[in-house]
Amino acid sequence: MNKVTISLKRLLPALVIGPASWLGPYVVMNSLFLPALIQKIDAPNKVQLVALFSTMGMIFAAISNMVAGALSDRTWSRFGKRAPWIVGGGFCFMLAMIGASLCYNIPALLIAWMVGQVALNFMVAPMVAWIDFAPEDYRATASSAYGGLGMALGNNGFNVVGALLLSQFRLGFVVFGIFAFIGTLIAVLIVHEPANLDEEHLEKAPKKKHHFSWHTISTVFPRWSIGRDYYLALIGKLFQGVGNFAITGYILYIMTDFLHRGSQTQSSIQLINGIMLVLGILMGFFAGPVADKLKVLKFPVGFSTIFLAIAALVLFLFRNTTGIIIYALFAGLGMGLWNALDNLLNLEVIPDQNRVAFFLGVYNLGNTISQAIAPVIAGTVISLWGYSAVFGVAFFFSLIGGICMLSIRSVKK
Repeated sequence: MNKVTISLKRLLPALVIGPASWLGPYVVMNSLFLPALIQKIDAPNKVQLVALFSTMGMIFAAISNMVAGALSDRTWSRFGKRAPWIVGGGFCFMLAMIGASLCYNIPALLIAWMVGQVALNFMVAPMVAWIDFAPEDYRATASSAYGGLGMALGNNGFNVVGALLLSQFRLGFVVFGIFAFIGTLIAVLIVHEPANLDEEHLEKAPKKKHHFSWHTISTVFPRWSIGRDYYLALIGKLFQGVGNFAITGYILYIMTDFLHRGSQTQSSIQLINGIMLVLGILMGFFAGPVADKLKVLKFPVGFSTIFLAIAALVLFLFRNTTGIIIYALFAGLGMGLWNALDNLLNLEVIPDQNRVAFFLGVYNLGNTISQAIAPVIAGTVISLWGYSAVFGVAFFFSLIGGICMLSIRSVKK
């Protein structure tokens, strides 16, 4: 069976539009609209409720991500194995977000949000596999398009617009839910994945029986001596994610309750995301080519996480507009470098090249897990010691994440 290969002219635009279309609306709703709606419904318990939604979201996301990937791998249709799940997930996500906009109590909102988490991962898991459609010599280019440009646009570009709808957050759920569906649909149409119905007969071929044993389980993940660098990259991703999302997950409350920006809250959020968007796009365009020319990969990825630690420290020390700008510069540079190159670094340290899709999926799941546990950790320290403590969390986790990346041995620099 020949591997499906799609030209870069179709694949690269889709790898930018696709992740931007699902990640952007999710980030806006998770960091702005959901906290705003929770505050509207139950203000006294808002911090604990954000943590609850994040914990439940992590559980649902982790399970649905693995299920979606498995179902996608075993799908045969005239539209290919990825497209049906991406489009179906996008449509269900849109309906769930419209449902969230109509909720006036916490239980109903929690149900709508969990349905949205499941639907979201039925988009994400198959879409990451699009990178495998790239021609053999251009996989790094495809990975950079997905992570460097698509993720940068998703992480920062939409918050600029989302902040404009902060006072009409119920409408925001509807607008961004619809946008997520339309954007992912456009990406699917651009990729135009070929039919794979001819693969279905392979399922009828006799299968070699595998007996259940501890050895079978233990071979799913290699031991530390073999997979050391991969595990360090995964740990680094988890710590980097917690360090980043500990602040971004509570950015609305940090602006209102810690920095006391008042009427300047909306403009401050727009300023941060505007600066981070510009730097993210610049890194998406230039970080990959420069890294290829200078033959460096580990150092920019490792230091990108340390830049996030510096950003958290700056915002804590300088609680004014200057501090906000410096924070955005360091965070934008850090996230821009990270999004552009971390997927490539992961590809370099995968311990079993015959299971690239599996290890990529586990690595990308680290992003979902860190987004979910970061508000839990941050919410706990905020409840115990106030908003000042969240910057210590961000600094510590980001710093450890960078150290893990710089400790990788198989990638020299």
